Amino acid sequence: MPDAQQFRRAWSCFGTGVSVVTTQETSGDVHGMAANGICSVSIDPMLVLVSVDHRRQTYPLIKRTGRFTINILAEDQRTIAEYWAKPPEDRKGDVETPFSFTKGGGATIDGCLTYMDCHIYQEIPVGDHTLFIGEVDELSVSDEEKSPLLFFQSKFGRIERDV
Repeated sequence: MPDAQQFRRAWSCFGTGVSVVTTQETSGDVHGMAANGICSVSIDPMLVLVSVDHRRQTYPLIKRTGRFTINILAEDQRTIAEYWAKPPEDRKGDVETPFSFTKGGGATIDGCLTYMDCHIYQEIPVGDHTLFIGEVDELSVSDEEKSPLLFFQSKFGRIERDV
């Protein structure tokens, strides 16, 4: 029977983009977590999914607010990803995350490739996570030609483009 470490290692072989999922603290401050457990679910209606561990501080905040924003990061935003990947108590240093806000109050990271601000459409508890399916209320796609920040074998990477 495989163990949790082996399972994580197996999934590290699947290269993904990097996102920061934001929501709101009870104080009104922005709360976020780096996440690669995201995906598109449906076009009509526009639905997306984020998988959140029940032990993460993000879990009760999304349940309370009923909202989250997915920010898909560009390759020049690695320090932002590293910062939000840490537990809140370990977030130290001079990493500045410039935020803007949607009409619905969602925190968007300036310079990201795209963001999707969502309200919860459905929650599905599965194992030690909940799958939050969100209906997209607002989105924006950058017009800048940037490459995505990637994550593969527990390391950040980038795409080599042909010119």
